[in-house]
Amino acid sequence: MSLIETIAVALALAMDAFAVSVAIGAVLQEVSARQTFRLSWHFGLFQALMPILGWAAGQGIQAYIAEFDHWVAFGLLSLIGGRMILGAIQGEEEKIKDSEPTRGLSLVLLSVATSIDALAVGLSLALIGVSIWFTAFIIGIVTGALTAGGIHIGGYVGRRLSIARYAELLGGVVLLIIGGRILHAHGVF
Repeated sequence: MSLIETIAVALALAMDAFAVSVAIGAVLQEVSARQTFRLSWHFGLFQALMPILGWAAGQGIQAYIAEFDHWVAFGLLSLIGGRMILGAIQGEEEKIKDSEPTRGLSLVLLSVATSIDALAVGLSLALIGVSIWFTAFIIGIVTGALTAGGIHIGGYVGRRLSIARYAELLGGVVLLIIGGRILHAHGVF
């Protein structure tokens, strides 16, 4: 696989992480360097590790993973998205501003949900005999960079438009849409 193809795969895999990071930035409004690092590091790390896991699993387990990976991603995204929508509907402005999606269980769930497609990519790369290490490294770096940019873009928009409550609602809807897109891509509907 050429460098151009590797970067194209990395960009495609990073789009979910970018969309989620924009939504998180809009909710947070004021984004710190620590929050940027945590989100970028975790999204990039998980995005790099998932293809390695998929590659290591190889051809034997592909049929089992393919049957439910999209449901796992959908479930995680729906859980986080539903919590965001509920928080926005409840209208607790302080709660929205104090919520910290770049820490704890929310961060782990979002990291897994945005990187689950990379598992299938790793399986595919194993089948065509591509070395995974360089590819996984590029995927992680591209995802980390797009995540860092996305959280700051979202923060800028959130501050300028003062849309914390609506951003959380929109962010939750975006996560549900991404989950639906994953199901659609796997032929569920």
